[in-house]
Amino acid sequence: MVILGVLDYNICNIANALRALEYIATPKYKIKRVTTIEDIGQCDKLIIPGVGAFKSAMDNFVANGLDHAIIEFASSGKYLLGICLGMQLLFDRSYEFGIHNGLGLIEGDIVHFGNSASNNVASSLGDISNISLYNSANVFVSTNVKIDSSDMKSNEYLCQDSSVGLGKYLGEKIPHIGWNQNFITKQHRLLYGLDDGFYLYFVHSYCASCEIKYIIARCEYICSFPSVVCKDNILGVQPHPERSHKDGLKILSNFLLL
Repeated sequence: MVILGVLDYNICNIANALRALEYIATPKYKIKRVTTIEDIGQCDKLIIPGVGAFKSAMDNFVANGLDHAIIEFASSGKYLLGICLGMQLLFDRSYEFGIHNGLGLIEGDIVHFGNSASNNVASSLGDISNISLYNSANVFVSTNVKIDSSDMKSNEYLCQDSSVGLGKYLGEKIPHIGWNQNFITKQHRLLYGLDDGFYLYFVHSYCASCEIKYIIARCEYICSFPSVVCKDNILGVQPHPERSHKDGLKILSNFLLL
């Protein structure tokens, strides 16, 4: 029996995730709602869902010792999947309403990708027609945080321009809500059986900024940003596979098979 834990940390509704997993799971798997350090230790795989504020989630983790339990779980080599806020919590820090430390399981930051970011890119760089998808030098990623070229690795991947240019996206609404395409950047078993450009359902105002080597799929909305990430046994999906019908269920099924 493989125990798949779904972490319930009191700030998210995990019912959709539980229903989706129970729908696809074979008798080999036991889907379990987990809430404690002891629960996490009993799991063979773990999913961190979430909709809400980064700080509130991390405060809950720290208060209940869940942060150390999750880090220990990931260090054991067992597969861990973060969904939406759960994915964001995997990173080093978030700039959502301040600066807040995350679990530090994947190197990178969580940054705002709103209209102000696009406007600031345009105003700070002047001519944006030659911005490369992978050129992160001197890019504003939120109204409060400026990422300077001296702080960046050459292969850092920020929320930024695609080949059509940032101008296309000025005026897009935030938060990013609805169906959008995901473009595969690296083959991985989590995405097995999905066509390039597969659709998933998004609800978010912040996105990951991380090294290219961790990105296995990207999405374009205001900018090009990581939508699916992976570092060894640690995986994250920014959209909601549990709300994304066939393709979303395929991702969850693939996770069960890892």
